[in-house]
Amino acid sequence: MALRRALHFVFKVGDRAKTATFYRDVLGMKILRHEEFEEGCKATCNGPYDGKWSKTMVGFGPEDDHFVAELTYNYGVGEYQLGNDFLGLTLQSSHAVRNAKRLGWPLTEVGEALYLTQAPGGYPFYLVDKEQPSSDPVQKVCLGVSDLQKSTHYWTKLLGMKVLENNEEKKTVLIGFSDSQLPGLEALMKKENQKILTPLVSLDTPGKATVEVVILADPDGHEICFVGDEAFSQLSMVDPKGNELLDKAMAEDKSDEWFAKHNKQKAAA
Repeated sequence: MALRRALHFVFKVGDRAKTATFYRDVLGMKILRHEEFEEGCKATCNGPYDGKWSKTMVGFGPEDDHFVAELTYNYGVGEYQLGNDFLGLTLQSSHAVRNAKRLGWPLTEVGEALYLTQAPGGYPFYLVDKEQPSSDPVQKVCLGVSDLQKSTHYWTKLLGMKVLENNEEKKTVLIGFSDSQLPGLEALMKKENQKILTPLVSLDTPGKATVEVVILADPDGHEICFVGDEAFSQLSMVDPKGNELLDKAMAEDKSDEWFAKHNKQKAAA
């Protein structure tokens, strides 16, 4: 990697159809890629839906130069308990505000030209009611931490971000990646006795590129996955059939009917 940047944030979703409506019709994002993973076994307790899941990448543009959301859907899970760590994603789009009002999607005005809304599952999104920029409309992701000083040290001194804004009164720090690249990330983490969830490994993707990955955990346990740029650029290419594939998967998803027929409930996680 010549430089670092934030690529995406992972959301686990229980209702894929409502979630797709929010990202496509309210926010105005595009389906960049959709993948189905058949890991189920008909002999297990959840029948054909045990272990089956999908991944959908949505954003305002290609992952090469846009921050995107990864929507993970597990066929056997109906809902997820909302934690207190994700505090919101902020994006600038008066078009999204108009969409929400037109569709009757709940909006709460929380500031000047600023609205709060929620994705299905309760994830908060802040919409800045200003013209959508030609560049990426996503401005920032906010995470709650237990020790601001410790987390700031981790994300800046170890991961190579820089402090863009520090508000001591509100106890918030805005950070972002600079143009520099820290060498030997894994070695640095070992030296500093930081948690490495997955040591540097090469992952093969059948028919696609082999990507190098190292997965870390910050002081609050948030997982941070670093990937090699060259291979990731190949893996993250926009699939023109992404929208069609998602719609097809949702139409063929009979998991609710299957669980009802067998007097079962989808798991809550």
